[in-house]
Amino acid sequence: MSDNTKDEVAIRNLVENWASGVRRKDLGAILLNHSPNILMFDVPPPLESKGLEAYKRTWDLFFSWAHDPVVFNIREMSVTAGDDVAFVTALMRCAGTEVSGEDIELDFRLTIGLRKIDNQWIVMHEHHSIPATQ
Repeated sequence: MSDNTKDEVAIRNLVENWASGVRRKDLGAILLNHSPNILMFDVPPPLESKGLEAYKRTWDLFFSWAHDPVVFNIREMSVTAGDDVAFVTALMRCAGTEVSGEDIELDFRLTIGLRKIDNQWIVMHEHHSIPATQ
């Protein structure tokens, strides 16, 4: 197995373990392998979250909205890995209850930027988005 293939498998496992941590509401698993300086762009405000503490707070909002058990499923994932930089694109689904009381399922896009630091892949940037509506 080539180094790039090993890296792609390691990154795929990292993302799958992260999503599993979200479904379990396990903040330790969610934060694992994320940079202290992570930058995240998310669907609900704030526009950006800088740093691990700000990133951690976004999960409080998500869990207050999400159904129980948490729906946070990877539908499709692609990994591109170089020697020390990689990115992931994925299509995902989550479900929750709007303020109006309406239950919804939300399909969203995920993009993750990673760096290999001391032979470990670290999430530097995470971006969740939904298509704009007119």
